[in-house]
Amino acid sequence: MDSSDFRAQLQRGVVIPAHPLALDAQRRLDERRQRALTRYYLAAGVGGIAVGVHTTQFAIRDAGLFEPVLALAAEEARSVVRIGGICGATKQAVAEAETLRRLGYHAGLLSLGALREAEEDKLIAHCRAVASVIPVIGFYLQPAVGGRVLPYSFWRRFAEIDAVVAIKIAAFNRYQTLDVVRAVIDAGRDDIALYTGNDDNIVGDLLTPFWGRRFVGGLLGHWSVWTRRAVDLFDRCHREPASPELLRLGVEVTDCNAAFFDAANGFRGCIAGLHEVLRRQGLLEGTWCLDPAETLSPGQREEIDRVHRAYPHLNDDEFVASHRDEWLRG
Repeated sequence: MDSSDFRAQLQRGVVIPAHPLALDAQRRLDERRQRALTRYYLAAGVGGIAVGVHTTQFAIRDAGLFEPVLALAAEEARSVVRIGGICGATKQAVAEAETLRRLGYHAGLLSLGALREAEEDKLIAHCRAVASVIPVIGFYLQPAVGGRVLPYSFWRRFAEIDAVVAIKIAAFNRYQTLDVVRAVIDAGRDDIALYTGNDDNIVGDLLTPFWGRRFVGGLLGHWSVWTRRAVDLFDRCHREPASPELLRLGVEVTDCNAAFFDAANGFRGCIAGLHEVLRRQGLLEGTWCLDPAETLSPGQREEIDRVHRAYPHLNDDEFVASHRDEWLRG
């Protein structure tokens, strides 16, 4: 997929799961299962993948896994939009952007969590430096998992950067979500695609008109599990107007997200929760994270049991079971 195709795909709107990290019991990269996850997403019908982002664990950088993990995904996902996470201070962020470009990624999802105290002028200079290397997707990450509050004034200036191609809004906050949408509109940038990262309101974001703009797609950790059904629901949101049935499904998806992301405990078990769903399907061997302290919270496993029983129409267990051995082959 060339650069013009990737921009057109982003504008049309696609399902982009945030790719988890497959580890073995010694917390080393499990390459076979890492590839299997990517194959699962492609078979499920996604239009892109995002690697090296929060769901992949930011700690892959300290573990020397940033480039190996991104390289594996790039090898498998040649036919879809490839997005790589970028974080750190400017020197690190620019270096990561250069790595993504070398590996054939189309854009970088730019986290600003490392610049928590930086003034707005410094933030904009940082974004411009990265955007000079690779097209950029803005990222409003909620503070509970490492982000920072970013005002309308920042997003208005950010939207003026030519190389910005999309913004993922994962503020988990309606006021802050509106700040970003309004800033993009006020900047006159109808070429910046809006992507929901609000895992607590996925269907609502996809169905709602915002002053003439829509969220055309999603880049979501939630979509790293039960992905075949997520694609089906996304297609319905693009095809059908808002209805009581779709709004009900939206509530059910949010209830599942509360279990997967461990909302009851301030999202402490969010990555382990996604791993647990994939473990149950046989795609991952365990729920191990790079940080041994990052585990399921007390009661989280039971919450995942509950939503699995309550919403059988949202899981894709049968789809995974029928293809898993094929994806796991070398």
